Amino acid sequence: MSRKLILYLVLVLLLSPAKLVFSIPNCENEQLTAENIISHIRYLASDELGGRMSGTAGADKAAEYISSQFKKAGLEPLGDDNTYFQKFSFTKDIKLGEQNKLEFEIDKSKTELELEQDFYTLSLSSSGEFSGEVVFAGYGISAPELEYDDYEAIYVKDKIVLVLRYTPEGYDPESPFYDYSALRYKAMNAREKGAKAIIFVTPHSQDEEEDLTLVGRDFSCSDSGIQSLILKREKAEELLLNSGTDLKKLEQKLADKNNSSFLIPTTKAAIKTELIEEEGESSNVIGLLEGSDPILKNEFIVIGAHYDHIGLGERDSRAKKDSTEGSIHNGADDNASGVAGLIELSEFFSCEKESLKRSLVFIAFSAEELGLIGASYYVDSPKVPLDQTVAMINMDMIGRLDKDKLTVFGVGSSPEWKDLINNLSSDFNFEISLNNSGFAPSDQSVFFAKKIPVLHFFTGLHADYHTPSDDWEKINPAGERKVLELISELVVKLDSSQEKIAFSDVLEPKKGSSKFKVYLGTIPDYSNQAEGVKLMGVKGGSPADKAGILGDDIIVQFNGLEIKNIYDYVYALGKSKPGIPTSLVVLRNFKPLSLIIVPEPG
Repeated sequence: MSRKLILYLVLVLLLSPAKLVFSIPNCENEQLTAENIISHIRYLASDELGGRMSGTAGADKAAEYISSQFKKAGLEPLGDDNTYFQKFSFTKDIKLGEQNKLEFEIDKSKTELELEQDFYTLSLSSSGEFSGEVVFAGYGISAPELEYDDYEAIYVKDKIVLVLRYTPEGYDPESPFYDYSALRYKAMNAREKGAKAIIFVTPHSQDEEEDLTLVGRDFSCSDSGIQSLILKREKAEELLLNSGTDLKKLEQKLADKNNSSFLIPTTKAAIKTELIEEEGESSNVIGLLEGSDPILKNEFIVIGAHYDHIGLGERDSRAKKDSTEGSIHNGADDNASGVAGLIELSEFFSCEKESLKRSLVFIAFSAEELGLIGASYYVDSPKVPLDQTVAMINMDMIGRLDKDKLTVFGVGSSPEWKDLINNLSSDFNFEISLNNSGFAPSDQSVFFAKKIPVLHFFTGLHADYHTPSDDWEKINPAGERKVLELISELVVKLDSSQEKIAFSDVLEPKKGSSKFKVYLGTIPDYSNQAEGVKLMGVKGGSPADKAGILGDDIIVQFNGLEIKNIYDYVYALGKSKPGIPTSLVVLRNFKPLSLIIVPEPG
């Protein structure tokens, strides 16, 4: 090769736009293979990645691996700054600041307690400073239907309440009091009664945790709207004895459902709480295959799967804590299987690029396990126009095909899905179950809420779900290949059609629940961490739909109860009655709007 030719080629490479320089995939064998599928899963579900919890080094390694596979397949980077990564931040944890203090004043004698040793600030607490009188308020429960109310004969406005954990009937899931045992319920109830702070203490009927820092750690990163502490039992006993009362006797009285609330005489408390949100950072991994049709290439089919999992099982593990605490939850099926499918499809369609009319967007989402945070961030900051997004195909847990049983969610999101899937699947002999719901709990939900037709492919739950035993050895790679072949043919059909597939709202049947007496049809956006409950959407034909509630509304009041978080909303629903018109207030475009909803039986 001549020196001039070499210099010319170098200049061409240097001066060409970066986005045009990609790897060329090896298309000698462009078929989807079980060998490649299991190879991807073995790495993504390896101990090296530590369970891929969002915001950890293991999740970052997974993202790097996916981006390298996208590059190898020749996908254009569609993330930030000409990379494959669309970065976003989220509240990873709640940490205590330096200002956490508790001081009691009894008969003008002050005693400052020691943090962690004598008391601890709960993660559900608000930050602030308050001093005032202390009221013993039993178990902190108000249950009119059980003819029980610890606040019935006591005034707690602008005071501090001392309440027992659990219930008058202990911690029995079969007890009618069980739904009132949660610390968040008791904090909300005290807040609504006007109290400024709540101090919890463990009754003698239950074992007290040696480590107070473990109490009430719910990882929700949601402020209850009231300062909240846990106090060592012996310190509470000292407090009550100084007032001439005995904790054990109070518990016995409460066990007989006798009101025992009272203002603790000559006693005040001064409380300081400071909680700091620890920010985490993660990334969606996004690549593009541009279509060849000069017009249709401006329309997009999104193919997605989430790559995060639950790390060491700190939250949402289904394993028994005593035997697997701290064990890596590798998440081979959930959802290394979906990501392996995403990579395989990206390589497959890259080799078919010249025949593509529309453009394909491949997205590996992060923070799905934390509440669809990555997918929600994408639809709020899309890399291609949502109104030009034809459909979203999601793969979540597609690695455990058994007896050819396959479930497809979202079929009701387009009037065309059912016939299309049935016609395609007839060649594969799947025992296929079609589910109309567009709001099935995975990343496609946020696209459905934006009026985009969606499908979610799923091979079923199993005993290893969210446990350390969800490992690569239990994957059925040949079965996953079969699922991917069906999805690839579906994408080809979507791509080749001259018309976009139509969208339809889903008139979903309400789901009964023993926990809720009422049904509203609201779909909370769990990725939103602002005050109130932001809605992703509402189910078609539901009471919420009939009341005029919309997606992106933020519920801030329900039946007179202030709604600061999803927990407040859940408890408010528990107090509602079917058929009784109920008031609620939403924020819409930052303005309050009062509406009336009529709950239906749950």
